[in-house]
Amino acid sequence: MKRQLIFISIVASLCVVLTPAPAATETGHAGKHFHGHGDIEYLRLLDTARRMFEPDPELQNLAMLYTTNWNGLVEGPTWDAWWIQNSYGTTYAVLPFLQEPFVTFLQNSQDLWFDQMGDGRTERPFSQFKWVPPDGCLCDAARPGWFVAKQGDGRVAIHDWGMEFTAAGLLMQSELLLISRDAQAIAKHLTRLERCANFIETRRDPKNNLFLAGPAGNLLAPSYAGWKKPDGTHGQAYLAGLSITYIAALDCLIELEKLAGRTGAAKLCAQRRDLARKGLALLTTDEGYFIRSLDPDGVKHGVFGAAQHGYFEASPNHDAIAFRVVDDAQAAKIYRKLASIPGLRPHDFILPNYPSYDDMYEKPEGLWAFGTWVNGGHWSTCEARMILGYYRLGQFEDARRSMRRLLTFAERWRMDNPLVKCGSDVYQPNQPINLTYDAFGPPAAFVRGLFEYLYHADGLTLIPHLPESITELEQRFPIRFGAKELFISVTGRGAITQVRVNGRRWRRHDAKSLHLPYERTPKLAHVELFLGGKPAPTVRASKRKSLGAELPPPAKLPPSLAELEPRVAKLRDFDARLVAARLGDSYEAAHARLVLRSVEAARARAELLSTGKLKRLPEASQVAADKACADAAKKLSDGLEAVLARYERSADSRQQEVLAHWRNAAAK
Repeated sequence: MKRQLIFISIVASLCVVLTPAPAATETGHAGKHFHGHGDIEYLRLLDTARRMFEPDPELQNLAMLYTTNWNGLVEGPTWDAWWIQNSYGTTYAVLPFLQEPFVTFLQNSQDLWFDQMGDGRTERPFSQFKWVPPDGCLCDAARPGWFVAKQGDGRVAIHDWGMEFTAAGLLMQSELLLISRDAQAIAKHLTRLERCANFIETRRDPKNNLFLAGPAGNLLAPSYAGWKKPDGTHGQAYLAGLSITYIAALDCLIELEKLAGRTGAAKLCAQRRDLARKGLALLTTDEGYFIRSLDPDGVKHGVFGAAQHGYFEASPNHDAIAFRVVDDAQAAKIYRKLASIPGLRPHDFILPNYPSYDDMYEKPEGLWAFGTWVNGGHWSTCEARMILGYYRLGQFEDARRSMRRLLTFAERWRMDNPLVKCGSDVYQPNQPINLTYDAFGPPAAFVRGLFEYLYHADGLTLIPHLPESITELEQRFPIRFGAKELFISVTGRGAITQVRVNGRRWRRHDAKSLHLPYERTPKLAHVELFLGGKPAPTVRASKRKSLGAELPPPAKLPPSLAELEPRVAKLRDFDARLVAARLGDSYEAAHARLVLRSVEAARARAELLSTGKLKRLPEASQVAADKACADAAKKLSDGLEAVLARYERSADSRQQEVLAHWRNAAAK
């Protein structure tokens, strides 16, 4: 977890987008990514959320976090590495609708963890420490040649290995592979993932099926100090978050093992998961929510209102809801308790705890003071998982308030993390603008929560969660399902009464969910759900645009982008050649198009500003924002050229073919 620093005034009610709204009638909305009827504000919020994951002339977006250093994503301009805790909520939430080249970028970033993971032999130095991480151990953060196997801030000398970091990394990589269904990638990573699980198993206590972790062994480290022994030293305690995150990770790993045909390994993982579930009873209060930890001597941490350690710990509770570690009844109990504590959401966003911890190894002052960092500061990675929980339980107004609040930061280009003053101010106020990967978690979850997307070895289950105020919804972007794509629409309210796939009746559904077996699902599937007996109209006309049509039309570039003119021409020709060679679905073609869309976004931004159609930021922020748009396009272009240059040394025939098309592309 990265260290943190602060300000922004909160606008009480920002309705939604930052420029003129998409076409809308009194009850209808026709945005770029969502069409629908009913609750116009909610539909616009959905559209704005989805816009943040591709180049946009107004909004900070995911393309701005590209780095050429590993052809991937970076935590932020001031955070040159890739963190597990910080990326957790965003990555899990965005994976179903993340498209190339971002899928490749994300895998390259996560490879920083897995390519350098502990093997019990290799030294991974950090600061003055010469750590040799155990086999299967992941990290706090990594970049090429740098792997922080323990939480790197605080009293590092007493820190445990990254226990819950490893569980979360296991979950993210398993989910990525389960969605992509790429046999070659699964074969590469599966043994690594099994090693992660085996490492966590070394901390299982067979007497109670709980897992031991020492100081900073939690996800939002180093707030957790483990067990403070009578002699004042800190040892290991039973950590609820580790159990819950590991159970969720095993759910994914089980399906991945089945997909790979490893039935014995899947059975072992299922046994481990089921035993871990049994252990949760010891971490559950009479009201149904989870405590934070249990000391070996029986002392409980996180029983709200208790005289000692009487705070509420949010992350194991919202994660248990989001990842379906608990059933619907317990999920509802957890939510009721959480919602009854106003101090957990003083500014709409969830805090990790309320009130202040009384069991850290540092006093709650300075960076450790309540509301600043890991003790009551806000983290968007947690908010993403909280929003997924809101959707599961039908708490749409909570999700709406969260997205509204996020936009009060987004409109100022202040997508920072953590947020201090209990989620009301930025951590780095002296930067002209702020950007972190964490901050994309809430919009990602705001989109994923609509259908949950439960991926299995044999297929995909959709569980619709739509506000009653929305009577019709159409997603105009694809959901990934292996090599297949889904376009989903919903009409009506209430229970599912009919489903059509490409216009044909689909009977694999009940009143609450729809199942799509992989082998029976068309390569391009238009999935229509009809709720509450709503009569089914003719099949929708929404179709994916052709690959060539995804490119923005040619346009004259402003002086700030003039140096890119030759590259733009070459990239257009390169893309056309790849499409003609039936390589239009390749990562390289997607990367080229992303460059072109980024250039167009920067050009459109300059035009909006020059015509007064886009509200200007304070001068220093305006300059930085405009530069960030241009820099994103330049970095993406530089990165693609660097990738293609490496192909010159490749023996791979496909890469050589792509390189030949690049060499032959004309820079007009």
